[in-house]
Amino acid sequence: MSTAAQAAVTRRPERRRPFPWGRVAQEIGGLVVGLAFLMPLIWMLLASVKDQSEAVTGGLFPSHIVLENYAKAWARADFMRYLTNSVIVSTTVTAVVILTSSMAGFAFSRLRFPGRQWLFLVALGTLMIPGDVLLIPNFMTIREFGWVNRHQALIVPFLASGFGVFLMRQAFMRTPIDLEDAARIDGARPSQFLFRILMPLNGPTISALGVLTYLGTWNALVWPLIAASREEVRTAQVGLASFNDLEVLNIPVILAATTIVVAPVLLVYAFAQRWFIESAASSGLKG
Repeated sequence: MSTAAQAAVTRRPERRRPFPWGRVAQEIGGLVVGLAFLMPLIWMLLASVKDQSEAVTGGLFPSHIVLENYAKAWARADFMRYLTNSVIVSTTVTAVVILTSSMAGFAFSRLRFPGRQWLFLVALGTLMIPGDVLLIPNFMTIREFGWVNRHQALIVPFLASGFGVFLMRQAFMRTPIDLEDAARIDGARPSQFLFRILMPLNGPTISALGVLTYLGTWNALVWPLIAASREEVRTAQVGLASFNDLEVLNIPVILAATTIVVAPVLLVYAFAQRWFIESAASSGLKG
């Protein structure tokens, strides 16, 4: 090829990449959906710093900020006790559910024993039982143990999770079998392989299970209302429901109390969202 032909080839303009309209539309759609989900929270936060008249007739943004609503909400109910009870119950349930789900998931994914598949189907079958069906049997059980209006009534019935067992089994089955063979050659016992290898490698899945369990336990209302109605053991949701009955006409103070109760779970989700998204992306639950 001559020098002139090479120069013509060299000067040939590159093809321009098409503008990514699809990606732009996807980002805009995600932003709109995100704002739609955030609007109730934004409205609650803004309305909680308004005065009573402006909360009923005013626009979205307050003309002046009334932080006294939070002081009134905090003073008129023992939210410190309610939040402490919720933290104790939610943290305990979450920690034990992670432990029991990991152990059961390890047994169903790695161990060989008679009836393994049938027992796993039984565990999955618990997911099909509506929670309302269990209210009366659970209450009769805790009454026989003398746990009514005690923290045990809020913790013990929920220390195992069929969903957690399924989630951890799926996660452990994705872990290469070669790691187990290497650990067995090095003399590791099954418990050591579970706690030192399997669980650290599946940290995102464990974090997702922990977030879901913590949020579900924190937001529970019906069972804590039935099993622990005394002031000393009320959780945040039960305390908030009682507070709403007392302050039914004071909308800004009610919303301030709601913000106090909602803030801890938002912080938990914000802290663990990276692991939650990683687990959702890598688990076998995606469709």
